[in-house]
Amino acid sequence: MSRKKDYSGKIIKIIGQKPAMSVQEIHSGFPDHNKYSVTRSLKGLRDAGLIEPLASSHHEYARLTKEGKKKMLSLQLDSETTLVNTTWDGFWRIIILDIPEERKSERESLRYLLKKANFVCIKNTVWISPYPYEHLFMNIKKDLGFTTELMIVVTDKLDPETQTAFFEAIKN
Repeated sequence: MSRKKDYSGKIIKIIGQKPAMSVQEIHSGFPDHNKYSVTRSLKGLRDAGLIEPLASSHHEYARLTKEGKKKMLSLQLDSETTLVNTTWDGFWRIIILDIPEERKSERESLRYLLKKANFVCIKNTVWISPYPYEHLFMNIKKDLGFTTELMIVVTDKLDPETQTAFFEAIKN
């Protein structure tokens, strides 16, 4: 029995390398694979709203949508080969969220990504981590067009009560 391969994750990672990419270039990222399968995966990603087609007179292009960028970031966090150092460098990363109700889906996506990045919620809108993911969240902030709705603080000091709250939260 043959297993159906899913190329969607790899396609998202390939497209995420550039603002837009030609469909021909995407196919070249799968030299030994079935062209039909890659085409079906592209259609599935478009139908799911993760990529959008762009047409020019010479080639068909694709680019990630906002949802596609979120998915790409989630895939990066799931990767076993993450480039983020997981030993503590002595700095705390604090992310404060204040995202309005009309952007609830983005708020939920951010909470999911914060959990995946091992941030701990110590208050409804305050997340803390010892891991250096601040650059990832700075890019997310920029991509989503946030200003003060998402604030990122990197510090070497926490008051004892906040530090205790962090360690209590990771126990639970």
